[in-house]
Amino acid sequence: MTQQGVRWTADQVLALAPDPASRTAGSRLGAAGAWSGAGSSGEGTVWGLCEGGGSTPYRTVVDVADASGPAYQCSCPSRKFPCKHALGLLLLWSGGDGVVPRGEAPKWAEHWIAGRRTRAEQKRTAGRSDSSGSSDSAGPKAARRRAERRAERVTAGAVELEQRLADLLRGGLASAEQSGYGLWEETAARMVDAQAPGLAARVRELGALAGTGPGGPVRLLEECALLHLLGQGWLRRERLPEGLAATVRSRIGLPASADGPAIRDRWLVLAQYDTADSRLTTRRVWLYGAGSGRTALLLSYGAAGRAPELALPVGLALDAELSAYPGAEQPRVALGERFAPPAPTDVRPPGTTTARAAARYGEALRDDPWLDSVPVTLDRVVPAPDGDGWQLADADEDAALPLTPAARSRPGLWRLVALSGGAPVRVFGECGHQGFTPLAAWPEGPGEVVPLC
Repeated sequence: MTQQGVRWTADQVLALAPDPASRTAGSRLGAAGAWSGAGSSGEGTVWGLCEGGGSTPYRTVVDVADASGPAYQCSCPSRKFPCKHALGLLLLWSGGDGVVPRGEAPKWAEHWIAGRRTRAEQKRTAGRSDSSGSSDSAGPKAARRRAERRAERVTAGAVELEQRLADLLRGGLASAEQSGYGLWEETAARMVDAQAPGLAARVRELGALAGTGPGGPVRLLEECALLHLLGQGWLRRERLPEGLAATVRSRIGLPASADGPAIRDRWLVLAQYDTADSRLTTRRVWLYGAGSGRTALLLSYGAAGRAPELALPVGLALDAELSAYPGAEQPRVALGERFAPPAPTDVRPPGTTTARAAARYGEALRDDPWLDSVPVTLDRVVPAPDGDGWQLADADEDAALPLTPAARSRPGLWRLVALSGGAPVRVFGECGHQGFTPLAAWPEGPGEVVPLC
């Protein structure tokens, strides 16, 4: 599609931004006045020179035609990926109007593109060679021994955690507030030592709930129950059905490989957003398969303060293979071979009612009691105020879903309200125990997806 001159929209470009500050700065650089020598090969390569604070302009080049995904190169010192100059150049290109004419790439851009594609081909060739080569017979045995030793440490950690939860309930939840966050951090550190990062993360969540107000003790008790259930699930994992046992292992934090069969499809990029803590930045990318009808989740990670490398433009479709991770109703997948660059599509996921969405979450909890939410597309819903909050009301039924507190504070809510204007819309998002978080929306008639995150 890129070769035929179809370009991305501004929303699709800005969806690649690693954070709101980059989105704002990139928008300011999306005007012709900041650029010189801008051009395009007509095959998905865009380049240009952007004036900066020094005497030499920044050299920026973007490749959106490679099947492995968008790639960026800029001579600026920014550690963000993509930087504001790459975003600004893509915005300039997406606007059309002849501002970025077709032409021959300068030597510096041509050299980078050629080198990148050569390295990508070498990597693919090496991957095929590795998969066809014979494995070391000692490897599986050593891996089994490591897995057994880790399982023993996790078991010891789960037993210790059970004792600490029992001590907490015996002393009363009020004692948790008096002990402060240090009690939970010390317990979490013990779970890290036991090589159970999933348990450690849930313990830290308990620390964040202690002393949070009138509803804090109730939420604390709920989370203690879920943590107890997870610990008991691990200690009795051999009695569980395989799907639920795989879910327990995943929630504990044991490593797993995406060993499900590869599914090739045209995957519509529904949404992309980041969450961060002091240790890690996690990027979630939701995809919908046009042929399979499956909704899948890609996870990508970056060091604290740095955006993950994987970035896919919302609203475009990716011809690629995905492989599922183990676990009951597990939406997480690994991205395999990509056969073409992302391209425009008119595919939309089918929608359902708010009542059915809530029921779907309840059904999913039977397979994964620790599940916070499930991906759902709502059809013909209208955003409407609901006291101090907002809800998505069915246009054809007397039912509604409240928006989560996080969704109410996001600017995407007002984009959704503006898109609707009181008329029904189709909305993709996450439905869970706190309500619904909208991530993307479409007007009822023809129109492109509108990112909401």
